[in-house]
Amino acid sequence: MGKAWLATILADPAVELAGVVDLDLGVAGAALADAGVPDVPVGTDTVALAREVGADAVVNVTVPVAHHPVTTAALFAGYPVLGEKPVAPTVAQALSLVAASEVSGQPFVVSQSRRYNAHVDAFRAQARALGDLGSLATEFFKAPHFGGFREEMDHVLLVDMAIHQFDLARFLLDAEPVSVYCEEFNPSWSWYAGAASAAAVFEMSTGARYTFTGSWCAPGLETSWNGAWRLSGARGSALWDGDHDPVVEGAEAGPADDPGEGIAGSLAAFTRFLADGTPLWGEVHDNVLSLAMVEAAVESAATGTRVRLDDVLDRAHAQAVADEQREDVLEVLKGWGSARAALSR
Repeated sequence: MGKAWLATILADPAVELAGVVDLDLGVAGAALADAGVPDVPVGTDTVALAREVGADAVVNVTVPVAHHPVTTAALFAGYPVLGEKPVAPTVAQALSLVAASEVSGQPFVVSQSRRYNAHVDAFRAQARALGDLGSLATEFFKAPHFGGFREEMDHVLLVDMAIHQFDLARFLLDAEPVSVYCEEFNPSWSWYAGAASAAAVFEMSTGARYTFTGSWCAPGLETSWNGAWRLSGARGSALWDGDHDPVVEGAEAGPADDPGEGIAGSLAAFTRFLADGTPLWGEVHDNVLSLAMVEAAVESAATGTRVRLDDVLDRAHAQAVADEQREDVLEVLKGWGSARAALSR
């Protein structure tokens, strides 16, 4: 993803690449050479290099375990941050980042890049035309042989992939998760160590249900990388195969916007926000619930019980308070009546 972001930044005329940070300077230099910009400064410390080159913002494309320390340091050094998903490895760390953004006064935006898709925007316009929404379903079936860490993960489908679909479900339904029941399993032919298949049903705040069914080890007749979607409302239904224009029957949707594509759309939205305050998706307060859906689904699969999202948030809040190292962030965390209320600000 570092190389993908590097190419995206270089292709955007509204931004200038000021520097590249990596713990291995050789890796940073090689990536810049491959991109045709070998003279861009490099460093091993984000804040130090940002100050040295006069950067205006930080794009955090580190591995998830580094999201919290790197983003926290950048925010308190006075830099807005655009970060890769997930916001953090755990909801507790995500809540710490919410508080860090509030204390520092700097925005932190998570790039849920699947929202930046013209087909998604058209599907959302159809959802609004269907009246009261009853159910949204996603089927996600792929058979990638990644090799490496993914094939050793305990909850590979839910943790590595499902956050994309869970986040889109919130976006399409314009609703928040209330509870989930989830089961995960590993087919006999699976090449993954952990559960590569899962089925989950979420109750949403509007009363609608969101159903996710998927597998990382389903060869043949594969869905798109976005999945295959069906939406049912009071006035009709809509279908989206994940790759082409969605179709609707029973209602006429209004025009949809073109939000840009993938991480390029995410970067453009971030820079517009910094320039003039144009509203955008993925600000950290809004994004945490997408990660909480993943954490709740994993807990449900492990316990065999229905899990309330507020319980997940409350436990994460308590953990965030117990773990916090910065007194100013801790004071904010302790002052929240509840995590759910804090995220609604």
